[in-house]
Amino acid sequence: MKRLIDAAGLRGEVLRFLLGGGLNTLVTLLVYWGLLVIMRPQVAYAISYVIGIGLSYLIATRFVFRVRHAWFRSVVFPLVYLASYGVGAVVLALSTPPLGAQLAVFPAIAASIPVSFALSRLLLSR
Repeated sequence: MKRLIDAAGLRGEVLRFLLGGGLNTLVTLLVYWGLLVIMRPQVAYAISYVIGIGLSYLIATRFVFRVRHAWFRSVVFPLVYLASYGVGAVVLALSTPPLGAQLAVFPAIAASIPVSFALSRLLLSR
């Protein structure tokens, strides 16, 4: 029975992570596209990613994993996204030549999702 409850809880977390991540992705994507007008793709990606870390922390603690804010979590949380950023940056670099800067961000996002969820859950789960 406990396994069924744990599976349902995990499904709820995954669903909330995808919804919250969708909102965060939309915001950071709009920032990225706006910055592309004035800077190179890698710089625009880095800036939009940093903005997304702050938004993601708020979404993850309050909505996805429903945990209280803690200074330790807020300090360590960016490390989750540093790992995720590394994956996304590599995929962005590989995807930009064939897809162009505006579309290459999508494979980068897709590659970083499982990394972000697993590490966020590890850090923020009760």
